[in-house]
Amino acid sequence: QNYYNLSKNNIYGNSLHVINEVEMGGMDSLGGPMYIGTGCFHRREILCGRKFTEDYQEDWNAGIKDKLQESIDETEEKAKSLAACTYEHGTQWGDEIGVKYGCVVEDVNTGLAIHCRGWDSVYNNPKRPAFMGVGPTTLAQTILQHKRWSEGIFSIFLSKYNVFLFAHGKTKLRHQMGYHIYGLWAPNSLATLYYVIIPSLALLKGTSLFPEITSPWIAPFVYVFCVKNMYSLYEALLSGDTLKGWWNGQRMWLVKRITSYLFGVLDNLRKLLGLSKINFVVTPKVSDEDESKRYEQEIMEFGSSDPEYVIIAAIALLNLVCLMGGLSKVMKGGWNVHLDALFPQLILCGMLVITSIPFYEAMFLRKDKGRIPFPVTLASIGFVMLALLAKIV
Repeated sequence: QNYYNLSKNNIYGNSLHVINEVEMGGMDSLGGPMYIGTGCFHRREILCGRKFTEDYQEDWNAGIKDKLQESIDETEEKAKSLAACTYEHGTQWGDEIGVKYGCVVEDVNTGLAIHCRGWDSVYNNPKRPAFMGVGPTTLAQTILQHKRWSEGIFSIFLSKYNVFLFAHGKTKLRHQMGYHIYGLWAPNSLATLYYVIIPSLALLKGTSLFPEITSPWIAPFVYVFCVKNMYSLYEALLSGDTLKGWWNGQRMWLVKRITSYLFGVLDNLRKLLGLSKINFVVTPKVSDEDESKRYEQEIMEFGSSDPEYVIIAAIALLNLVCLMGGLSKVMKGGWNVHLDALFPQLILCGMLVITSIPFYEAMFLRKDKGRIPFPVTLASIGFVMLALLAKIV
């Protein structure tokens, strides 16, 4: 998936450069990349359900002679049937043939079925993209798009098409694991919510959740933190992103996990309980003149009172309060006494505060229409107060 309207520093993390350049390329040796978005070519017979055989050879002339013998009236009637989709009734189309129906990420389901029929896909990513689409230009559009993606792929994980079950014995285990990197996007929100809330509240109350900085047991945490960020930076720069673009991408991963992916989990739970159905929601990609101008200036767009903005603002304010309270506690109790035990949480909380700077600006400094509305700020302050009063830690 490639977009032609990306901002210079990838303000909303929509470039997908790392996925296109690194992750899909990495799957090429395992059985081929997933079928995602536009830019994919399919052989007609494969898309129509043919299984792979060693002696298979494409007949490029099949059907041409018959079509030449058709009359204009017959061709016209077939075209009408195709446009009306009546040819699908009473057939296996959408189930065994063609793009699979019944899932909001039909491309992933279709690609999985093709891989399970024995075919390998091939990674081909020319410098000049063959197809380019329009990317989201506001935060709301980005959150909505990733909600649909994470919700749909997680629904596959919970269904009979779970890759470990459906593809067992049909594709390599490593290939199945490659699929599940995306299938488990949504539940990652639960772990992320824990790490952006609990350690910060514990810091405020002076409770240590990690080994002391002088303890050898802190080494695994430091290793994971440093290597993960260094490697993700390397991948981003290798894929053509800028340093600022990588940092914006890290912020957007946080935003997507506490909003899009969280809603993806909740919607799947509601579906399993029979309370609702998952519907395909088209991402709107039309912006007014002011929104387009702010996008070009790489200023984050809020402007509405959507519930996801309350979550973002509340998490940002909670970490700011906890960081200030934690620093105050460390200074009052003595640096030597508390710093050793609370240093990892100070770093984690401090990183979250630095990441949230655009959110603080949108709440308290900006005056344009794209700022965070006052009711959202007020609601987020209320939730922060509830979190501070509740005995969570």
